[in-house]
Amino acid sequence: MRYWLVGVLLIMQSWGENVFSQTLLVVGDSLSAGYGINVKEGWVSLLEERLEEKGISIVNASISGETTSGGKSRLPKLLQQYQPKWVLIALGANDGLRGLSLKAMQSNFEQLVQMCQQSQAIPLLIGMKIPDNYGQRYAEKFSDIYQTVAQHHQLVLVPFLLEGIALIPQFFQNDGIHPTAAAQLHLLENVWRQLQPLLQKP
Repeated sequence: MRYWLVGVLLIMQSWGENVFSQTLLVVGDSLSAGYGINVKEGWVSLLEERLEEKGISIVNASISGETTSGGKSRLPKLLQQYQPKWVLIALGANDGLRGLSLKAMQSNFEQLVQMCQQSQAIPLLIGMKIPDNYGQRYAEKFSDIYQTVAQHHQLVLVPFLLEGIALIPQFFQNDGIHPTAAAQLHLLENVWRQLQPLLQKP
């Protein structure tokens, strides 16, 4: 029995370390891509440092300017290529800033979540809000989409990525949209509060 077990372990080792690896995929926009700062200072890189000791690797597939539609078109290939156990969906800000259809945005989120679940990946939805100057009704409906999708699919939700810093100007670059390097730890903690329990699930 002992020799059989050793043999199995040797075979698995020959397949590569990926047998035991766990991957977390981040699909986001400029807020997750580290726009305007050193990428290594971004919240995703800070998360990578925190998860390294847990044996969890991170693939940051975030692209500046990405929309929910763009993320939806890219996700199937990403799921196939990396076979992640967890997927952080951090999209929607550009849909809102461009005044795109909220109905289409919700549909895109629904499909993103379904793709993850069909691939046996655990999705975590990261919420955003937009200023009322886009119209109070539009802004409210925009933020409600995250709650609706999360409740429908029983997902863990980060209510607002920029919670705690959204109204503090010094935490934003000159464009008033993208957080500075000093703000990234706040973003990480907002995500970590919801992500940590999820990582402990079998």
